[in-house]
Amino acid sequence: MFEAINWPADMTPSRSPIHFTNELEVAVSPETIWSLLLDTTNWPLFYPGVQEVHLLDGHKALQAGTRFETNLAGQDVAASVLEFEPITRLAWGGGPKASKESRAHHAWIITPTRRGVHLWTEETMQGPLWLELAKEAPDIFWRTHEKLLQDLAKVAVEYETRFRK
Repeated sequence: MFEAINWPADMTPSRSPIHFTNELEVAVSPETIWSLLLDTTNWPLFYPGVQEVHLLDGHKALQAGTRFETNLAGQDVAASVLEFEPITRLAWGGGPKASKESRAHHAWIITPTRRGVHLWTEETMQGPLWLELAKEAPDIFWRTHEKLLQDLAKVAVEYETRFRK
């Protein structure tokens, strides 16, 4: 059921001082989750702290290679999509503009279940800015992603309820 993340060699969990996973099962279709993740105009509905996402290079939704800018963890971030397997896997990597030596890799795995979908998100982080934030609140990134999953599930259920009628 679970497939390993295709980590960039230098961002593997064993090489990253910050590594965490979060997971949740929700009674919606994988297509609903996928569509909410790809259309970044939805992100402010469920992604803590995100007010807007700027897709670059003329892209209208996330796809393989899409570069984007947003604000995550209180930081202006530049990132690009590194993995893109429709309805099952999505990952991006990048880092804060204020700290070029700080980087992160965030992956999603979406697995259909009998009751809906199992969401798995995993992130590795490296660099001084992330380490400093983690010193201030050691579980801040994990807690933020727990909220992200809960809010995404809520939005997905509301979306499916609205469009099933």
